[in-house]
Amino acid sequence: MANLKEVRIRISSVQSTQQITKAMKMVSAAKLKRATNAIIQLRPYATKLKEILGNLSANLEGSSSPYIEEREPNKVLLVVVSSNRGLAGAFNMNVIKATNNLIADKYSEQYKNGNVSIVAIGKKSQDFYEKRNYNVIGNNNEVYAALTFENVTKITDAIMAGFKNGDYDRVELVYNRFKNAAVQILTTEQLLPLPQNEKEPEIKDHHQVDYILEPSQEEIVKELIPKSIKIQLYKAVLDSHASEHGARMTSMDKATENAGDLLKALKLSYNQARQAAITTELTEIVSGAAALNG
Repeated sequence: MANLKEVRIRISSVQSTQQITKAMKMVSAAKLKRATNAIIQLRPYATKLKEILGNLSANLEGSSSPYIEEREPNKVLLVVVSSNRGLAGAFNMNVIKATNNLIADKYSEQYKNGNVSIVAIGKKSQDFYEKRNYNVIGNNNEVYAALTFENVTKITDAIMAGFKNGDYDRVELVYNRFKNAAVQILTTEQLLPLPQNEKEPEIKDHHQVDYILEPSQEEIVKELIPKSIKIQLYKAVLDSHASEHGARMTSMDKATENAGDLLKALKLSYNQARQAAITTELTEIVSGAAALNG
């Protein structure tokens, strides 16, 4: 059994850790509220934009937009959205595993030929793929310092330019979609070429609306397609950001709870050790007294 000093040191250490995890949980809870508000406010706009674009595209026989051009996916770009920080449970590792599975299941041939590139949004995925010698393009870790539509659009513009120039034939997104603080849904979406007639799972079927359009339908579609792509990536980053704080809050809550359980066990061990020490001392005193009397 550990001596009293060792147990006291461990109790003090666990108490300090518990205070840290409790503080981190409270910080994440505050950040989660802001992040949740941001994604909840964006979703109706993104959904309506996608719906309008779908209605217009359905009635358009053909479009000259380069962002809907289907090509053989010889060169693939994967946009992996993670976080800059850890201590969020399996949040980052789940995204990385999903990306690796996507490469293995769908793009193994392209990977063998060196035609799979990565755009990492978040330090964790950036470090992971750089250490394994993947073709990681750029460094987007600072986007979380000021998470605005304008900053995310810079990334989207570079991706769209690469697709337009033929650097990539397909672009896919891998991220955690926010459901609630305890649940994050791993999501893989095709970003480019823009999928046609694809609907979000939550969207109910709507009857097509016959809009009166000014200017022409094709001009409006050309304008909406880039906007839709930018909104899609921005929404994914906001989803991931909210999911990160939800995962960290849940993880820190569990860590605080585990620290409490460990403290109970350590205090029990401490009391047992103290009781054993007292019993030993009493035995020695009684034995000494008996020896003197004898």
